[in-house]
Amino acid sequence: MAVREHNPHRRRLHLPIVATNSGGVSGRRPEWLKVKASFGPNYAELKKIMREGSLHTVCEEAGCPNIFECWEEREATFLILGDRCTRRCGFCDVMTAKPLEVDEDEPQRIAEAVGSMGLRYVVLTGVARDDLPDGGARMWAACVRAVREAVPGCGVEVLPADFKGGEPDIATVIGAEPDVFAHNLETVRRLHPRIRPAFGYERSLEVLRIAKRLRPGQVTKSNLILGMGERPQEVESALRDIAETGCDIVTIGQYLQPTQFHLPVDRWVTPEEFAEHKRAGESLGITHVEAGPLVRSSYHAGKQLQRALSAAGAS
Repeated sequence: MAVREHNPHRRRLHLPIVATNSGGVSGRRPEWLKVKASFGPNYAELKKIMREGSLHTVCEEAGCPNIFECWEEREATFLILGDRCTRRCGFCDVMTAKPLEVDEDEPQRIAEAVGSMGLRYVVLTGVARDDLPDGGARMWAACVRAVREAVPGCGVEVLPADFKGGEPDIATVIGAEPDVFAHNLETVRRLHPRIRPAFGYERSLEVLRIAKRLRPGQVTKSNLILGMGERPQEVESALRDIAETGCDIVTIGQYLQPTQFHLPVDRWVTPEEFAEHKRAGESLGITHVEAGPLVRSSYHAGKQLQRALSAAGAS
């Protein structure tokens, strides 16, 4: 069954969100968060490839501010298992709705697109599929293997949901031997029940532990989004929790409110604070921390891996 054609004007289903503050910050975004749109030839070509293959990218679905830069550099993050998520997080712009049937041809179409785009490193992320017995784990593994077969030498990073903590499902994905296994914590312990009600703070940490236990040497990665109500000292506590899982890479970026139905921005985090969190995370033993206002989990992901490997080799 073909994946439904992307329609940027479709109506999204957004559930009410409990805000963590009374109304968020006001006024214009600070200068360090302003991004200039650039619709160059590579951007147009990649968009054409995506639409012809009926493929989805988190770049579009989540409204990433880096889409113009990344697509011009021929970098993209594929959203697998459709574009309808069975969970609802307060910061995420991916649609919450009843998913369509699994598209069995998706791994091959993604692999063909990776080849057409000339990618050497690809990130695969996906919606939560709690409607499937394995959470979609077999499709995750199939996509990794299809890309490897079609484009030998291409690096592959996966960013799945938590599979409800199911070790056999995590093992299915790990068994495909991705270069990076990522699972995002996203926010601090205090805010987790509000912002990620269908996830669990400890369960997300356990997913990272399981990945390391199942495949010693597996590079793991996580992400924190700031500006949703956390305080700086809580960020350091979250970094400590992530470090204790043995996680190799952490990305930290600024939350940007996608629509009025999402959580308001609590504060604009300064570049100086991001730099401090980077120092703190690496002092806790995380090999590489990428932190900044426009940093996202998949932003320059291949370079993040190379920096982590270089840092590990130098230590």
